[in-house]
Amino acid sequence: MEISAERTISEELKDSLSFINTFKDYNSLKKEVDTLAQKLERLGYIESKLQDLNKKNDSTYLANYFFGKKHLYIKVYYDNTVFSRKELQEIAPEITETYFILPFETAENSLQKLNALKTEDGNAFATLSLANLKPEENYLSATLEFDSGKKRILDSIVIKGYEKFPRSFLKYYAGVKTGKTFSKKKIKEQNTTINSLGFTRTIKAPEVLFRKETTTAYFYLEKQNNNLFDGILGFATDEETQKLQFNGYLNLELNNNLNYGEQLLINYKADGSDQQNFRVKATLPYLFKTPFGISAELKIFKRDSTFVTTEQQARVNYQVNPASTAYAGYKAYESSNLLDDVVIGNTVEDFNSRFFISGASFLKLQDDILFPVKTELTVETEIGERELEGINENQFKLLVTASSIFNLNYSNSIFVKNNTKILFSETYIVNELFRFGGINSIRGFNENSIDASLLSTLNTEYRYRFNKGLYIHSIIDFGYFQNQVLDLKESLYSAGIGIGLQTKAGILRLNIANGISENQDFNFSNTKIHVSLTSRF
Repeated sequence: MEISAERTISEELKDSLSFINTFKDYNSLKKEVDTLAQKLERLGYIESKLQDLNKKNDSTYLANYFFGKKHLYIKVYYDNTVFSRKELQEIAPEITETYFILPFETAENSLQKLNALKTEDGNAFATLSLANLKPEENYLSATLEFDSGKKRILDSIVIKGYEKFPRSFLKYYAGVKTGKTFSKKKIKEQNTTINSLGFTRTIKAPEVLFRKETTTAYFYLEKQNNNLFDGILGFATDEETQKLQFNGYLNLELNNNLNYGEQLLINYKADGSDQQNFRVKATLPYLFKTPFGISAELKIFKRDSTFVTTEQQARVNYQVNPASTAYAGYKAYESSNLLDDVVIGNTVEDFNSRFFISGASFLKLQDDILFPVKTELTVETEIGERELEGINENQFKLLVTASSIFNLNYSNSIFVKNNTKILFSETYIVNELFRFGGINSIRGFNENSIDASLLSTLNTEYRYRFNKGLYIHSIIDFGYFQNQVLDLKESLYSAGIGIGLQTKAGILRLNIANGISENQDFNFSNTKIHVSLTSRF
């Protein structure tokens, strides 16, 4: 097939039309001829039409078109009480208080995008149309009309696939509630939030059934095993005491095995005679289908033969909204000096502490298996008193954790995390101080090797992702701490490199970092290797 017009058709225009010139039969030819007329209109030739279609010879047809004047753009007049400037900025390069300009070739897609923005706000059947079209010198003017349609209210929710899914998570964790205005955008975001729970997976995008008077949302879920186990345990006999000694670590996490969303954590870490750390925590969310939940936790920390500290905590959690949680509770510390002999200058003492705790947290998730948490903020206060040798002393603790991922593009991102803890007290003893150092605080230092009455760490990573299951990252950490017992103030630095890999066993993370203090020179022997494996079963 060949085409002709009242003017010479440039090669650039032919490329834009991208028409087919060979056909298996006449019907295919006629369909392409009509399609070309529609393409011409979208390019700005609104007066164009097919003049005739004639057979040139046995194998060639000639389609003769009238192009007319090309309109370069559309000047669209709009009601600024209906369309906000922010909405229009997503589609139009030039906007005034009364009109906006759209390049003719992109006008159709731009108006479809604007219509989609309007339907996301609950007007599921909102429509846009152009009225009063008038051709001007080289553009087209029109008036944008908007029919909002009837706002839809979400009347019911249906879960397909995972029938025993704990519905309280749908209501309080994801924010899917009946009686609220339906929003297509919000339903998609809520589906992503559900997918991040770990113990369930969305099989496909949610669907909505619109009836005359009702709106029903369908979520397609599948239960996922979300238990975690990782550990290496060893034992040996202490040469001096002849007692059995454990070393290694154990990390067990049981999630949603009763289809209630419950969680049980058990952690044990020991490095022989230096440190032993044990933690167990149980959480029951959304009691009696309310936004309230409870949790209880026990921690035991033992440092060589110096002291052992037991921490007990119970708290009530309240889901304020899908992203925010508030909590309040009670925490008790009990610590014992294990030294048999009195050591002059020793600041390890037997003590008991009781605190009322309160706090709030904010969590924003993203659909990413390697980095599921985009932004996290937790602020906690502890108000109480310490009993030492029969003397009570008021104390106050402030704990803040904040982290965020800044996604530059799919492959590149920057991770920043701050952890700050402060203990306010008239006097201080070693075994009540915060302990930090290691993969979860400042890398390049031994685990829990630094005592502080005040500490603040900043962890930074530049991450480069090769694919959805492999990335490398830099390590640049900063830290500052004060130890009131030793009257010490010091800055810490560490640098290194890390790698993360999605394996069949789980996500393996390997960090190599070297940490130094401000009064210490670099020494290669200070390099630490931190390894963690998150394995689900």
